[in-house]
Amino acid sequence: MAKQKTQKSILKRFKITKNGKVLHRSSFARHLRTKKSASQKRRQAQVKHMVGPRARKIKRMLALA
Repeated sequence: MAKQKTQKSILKRFKITKNGKVLHRSSFARHLRTKKSASQKRRQAQVKHMVGPRARKIKRMLALA
């Protein structure tokens, strides 16, 4: 069976920590920020972690699982 290749688009968007957590940035945080509240902008500035089946799928696409 052939080796699974890493999906480069996933590699650019997600980071896997040492403990195996999947980190990603928020969407809707790049432009059109004047209409967004300060609390929403603060929330979107933070890096978020993904859990559950989606995180497992991301790891599989990165050829880590």
